[in-house]
Amino acid sequence: MDLAGKTALITGSGAVGGLGHATARVLAAEGASLIITGTDPERGAQVVDDLRTVGGRSTGSVRFVAADLADPAAVHLLAEDAGDVDILINNASVMTFGPTTEQDIASYDASFAVNVRAPFLLTALLAPKMAANGGGSIVNVSSTAAGLGMPGMAVYGASKAAIESLTRTWAAEFAQSNVRVNAVAPGPMRTSKVVAAMGPDMGGMGLTTALKRTSDPAEVAQVIAFLAGDRASYVTGAVVAADGGRTAI
Repeated sequence: MDLAGKTALITGSGAVGGLGHATARVLAAEGASLIITGTDPERGAQVVDDLRTVGGRSTGSVRFVAADLADPAAVHLLAEDAGDVDILINNASVMTFGPTTEQDIASYDASFAVNVRAPFLLTALLAPKMAANGGGSIVNVSSTAAGLGMPGMAVYGASKAAIESLTRTWAAEFAQSNVRVNAVAPGPMRTSKVVAAMGPDMGGMGLTTALKRTSDPAEVAQVIAFLAGDRASYVTGAVVAADGGRTAI
């Protein structure tokens, strides 16, 4: 298994049916020990139970850490609790929708706190530990909204554009320490949260892609797992589109 002996911290993974959960399942199947996070311990426990059976393993190093990533103090505590990790997946995200003229400052601040500040702090705290242990991999989850003008998504898109810029800067800063930093930009994806909000056809968003369909979170998780592992040892500073061709047409 490609990730045997490695420990991964995946933010925003403490709920069944999301991209974080799907990513955790792929990394678990490849042998990684996992630290998952979220704000709800009950839902987190459900994810832990699920992950402990992935790949036929009845036991494994899988644990949940409750953390409100909008709180800088909680982010510091999470990094301290996680200790030495080999892989950091900055997946947690707040999706803020609404016209620019109607955007309230509280939602704006919440989006940037979780989508930008939390990854910034976690990377600053954990990348030096990775470097001290010989290297590591950081994967940031972006969005096609970072590069496309989408009405109602000014704040969310701006926060994801920021994380793509940070990805390139961190790749340059940490390359000499053998810490690779990349990003994945998903397109329309059938996470449990989005389906609950928009319905099973997600408002026809899949038809905007070249493949004319939405993705299963597991498809995007496979791309994240590739970048996280040693098979992508010569890849850093990249933003990989996993969007069914949405940004190509």
